[in-house]
Amino acid sequence: MLENIKPTRMELLKLRQRIRLAKKGHRLLKEKRDALFSEFYKELKNAKRLRKEVEQLLDKAYLMLAIAQAQFGRLKVAEFASASARKTKLSVSFGERNIMGAHVPIIEAQNIKRNILERGYCITDSGSAVDEAARLFEEALEKLVKLAEKETALEKLAFEITKTRRKVNSLEKVVIPRMEGLEKYIRFRLEEREREMIFTLKKAKKKIEQRPQLQNV
Repeated sequence: MLENIKPTRMELLKLRQRIRLAKKGHRLLKEKRDALFSEFYKELKNAKRLRKEVEQLLDKAYLMLAIAQAQFGRLKVAEFASASARKTKLSVSFGERNIMGAHVPIIEAQNIKRNILERGYCITDSGSAVDEAARLFEEALEKLVKLAEKETALEKLAFEITKTRRKVNSLEKVVIPRMEGLEKYIRFRLEEREREMIFTLKKAKKKIEQRPQLQNV
């Protein structure tokens, strides 16, 4: 690689400019990495909270479902569920937002929560346990959608953090040290050339100074 480098002052100036840009890029990438870490831990905290809420809601929902099955029997509760499913108008929309280069999803679900009349089963044949189980499952589903959003965001952020960290390490441990080594090499060659030039000039001067003396002899 050194054979391809021209040890000139112009090359030295260009290399110093590249080193400055590389160091600036390194600093910006480190700031980006730190910002991504901050976003990652914020999303992780939200995901943990949502997961805990979903687990608690599902525990309550399955308890109410067991009570409803004890009151009406499995077949009747299955009829309620089937009637409710036929009335479902759930729709999901997807978008995204950009967090420091990471494209994280935005997932919005509509028509998850419904009132008693919108669920499709006959309210006179059901009871409070059925209604409460349905409400809890709907609330759990709503939070599950947001949990899916957060967990997908975590994957995207983790990928972007890994990619940014590799760039930071590459600049820090390979690119910048290599360019600084080249800068040192060019400076050494220029200083060596300058010393040779000074030596040549001194030698020439000495010869010039000695020439008149020889003529007078």
